[in-house]
Amino acid sequence: MLRSLFTGISGLDAHQQMLDITSNNIANVNTVGYKSSSAVFEDALSQQLSGAGAATTPTGGTNATEVGLGVKLAATNQNFTEGAAQPTGVPSNAMINGDGFFVLQKGGEQLYTRAGAFTLDSAGHLVAPDGAMVEDISGNPVDLSALNTGTYKSYSIGADGVITGVKADGTSSTLGQIALATFPNPNGLMKAGNNEFTMSASSGTAVIGAPDSGSRGSLSSGYVEMSNVDLSQELTNLIVAERGFQANSKVITTSDEILQTLVNLKQ
Repeated sequence: MLRSLFTGISGLDAHQQMLDITSNNIANVNTVGYKSSSAVFEDALSQQLSGAGAATTPTGGTNATEVGLGVKLAATNQNFTEGAAQPTGVPSNAMINGDGFFVLQKGGEQLYTRAGAFTLDSAGHLVAPDGAMVEDISGNPVDLSALNTGTYKSYSIGADGVITGVKADGTSSTLGQIALATFPNPNGLMKAGNNEFTMSASSGTAVIGAPDSGSRGSLSSGYVEMSNVDLSQELTNLIVAERGFQANSKVITTSDEILQTLVNLKQ
């Protein structure tokens, strides 16, 4: 009888975690570059009441008798489907069309993001909203300090990540090239907050190179990638999580009622 109580508790815990994941997706429905996650359940250990028996000449084989001990959260899968393009008209903003992540440097740590809402700081660095600096293909921060001197009247970011400055006389020159990183297993990346990811043992090592080369996507300047959260799917997941939670709570109350009946037999 106690086994059903603990099984019900495991169901409550798993569906609470599913609710946490779903609510986080909904909260980030308008977050630039956000990638949704989904809960993956798996059954817990099973208690074997009797073992399996092999078939013999006089009798047939028998299957094992097992009773499951509940459910647990096995994984949280990230969905890296590309989000919708949102025009901003800001030349420092960029969107990745296809695979890849922008490479950032913050506090000596290398980070990766799909959110290209970049701006220029006072020193001419191309930076993310949290101050992380965007790196070029050599690994160094994209330094556009020449724009602050008045040497160039405008600049643009090409599909290959090349940043071109245009002078007042119409001549142009290359100021840098934004780098992109790809991974053997993007689902292995770990969320670091601020729309950023870090490498893990599961993700594999970053392969850094120029946009629009190899398996890396091209860039679109003046656009950002919106969240890929499917609101209708997430609201459906809310209902599924709620019903799962309710059903498992019913298991607990039913087990409690049966225990109470057994206790009352002594009276």
